Amino acid sequence: MSIYAVTYLYADDTALKDRHRPEHREFLGALHAEGTLLASGPYTDEDGGALLILQGEGTAAEVLSVLDPDPFRREGVVLERSIRPWNVVIGGFGTA
Repeated sequence: MSIYAVTYLYADDTALKDRHRPEHREFLGALHAEGTLLASGPYTDEDGGALLILQGEGTAAEVLSVLDPDPFRREGVVLERSIRPWNVVIGGFGTA
């Protein structure tokens, strides 16, 4: 099982984010409950956006596809997504 860091770039529309945040968090909560999403949360600086840590089998594109139904993506809150494989050496996500 591989671990990936996903970065979201958000639209600068607070009302849009607020309107869809409950459904977005419910969606992410379900991914967390099934073990696909290890952690997520927004950046707290003025640039906004968020970091999500996923684990899964397959290519980065296949793992990223689990986020396709995210309400934030569907409603245009997420403008861009990027995914990078992440080798956790020290910390709670590592297996060694």
